[in-house]
Amino acid sequence: MSVWSENSRAALLSVLILALALLAWELAIPAQQLATEMTEYERLMGGGSARAGIPAPSQVAVKAWEQLSNPFYDAGPNDKGIGIQIAYSLGRVLTGYGMAALIAIPLGFLIGMSPVAYKALNPFIQVLRPISPLAWMPLALFIIQDSEASAIFVIFICSIWPMLLNTAFGVSGVRADWANVARTHELGSLRTALTVILPAAAPTILTGMRISMGIAWLVIVAAEMLIGGNGIGYFLWNEWNNLSLANVIFAVLMIGVVGMALDLMFAALQKKVTYVE
Repeated sequence: MSVWSENSRAALLSVLILALALLAWELAIPAQQLATEMTEYERLMGGGSARAGIPAPSQVAVKAWEQLSNPFYDAGPNDKGIGIQIAYSLGRVLTGYGMAALIAIPLGFLIGMSPVAYKALNPFIQVLRPISPLAWMPLALFIIQDSEASAIFVIFICSIWPMLLNTAFGVSGVRADWANVARTHELGSLRTALTVILPAAAPTILTGMRISMGIAWLVIVAAEMLIGGNGIGYFLWNEWNNLSLANVIFAVLMIGVVGMALDLMFAALQKKVTYVE
């Protein structure tokens, strides 16, 4: 019998892969810096422009410590801590996501329980679903005329489809004999939906909600690059304009960490509602 569990071995392997990747990155920087210095020399000789070098992991770590040591400082409109920027992004995501859930889940129940509603609404869903969320941004800015509300609308429109379709699929997949038992006990439609169909479809609904949250977090970064002002997307774009590549890499890593945390939350919730025989 192995002393190390499967999870322990997987964690150890992950740490080793990370360490090797960081070591390779750190060792590759001197060669990259030499190439940058040669480019600078050629620029001075020929009047071209030089390109900033990629920072080493140690440099990124220094910037990360600077940002994380005081994440909620506020020194003006264009100078806020990473904690405040992430809070702005999460606020937009949760607002648009919540609005989408309020519409998608009840509508998904209707589509899943009614073949007529499915056939009537499916053409609209299939036309609107493939449209890129950012394609709605110009129209939203023109109609709403507010960048904050437009970003929330984009989150709403990208979040609604996975929740809607997964809810409809989960509801339609509930075993017919369970609904027949509810009818036998003379339960009303609403009570049947809440006490029989919802628990049975909950894992599939949460899968859709999990997918929607991942898409929403992806889209808000791009949306904030367009609208500016604040948010993790704006922070990343602003640091790029300032040629601070270490902060750009740090922002990319923070986007990944927050996205992973959101996904883990939904994974834990999904596990709680999944029935295991």
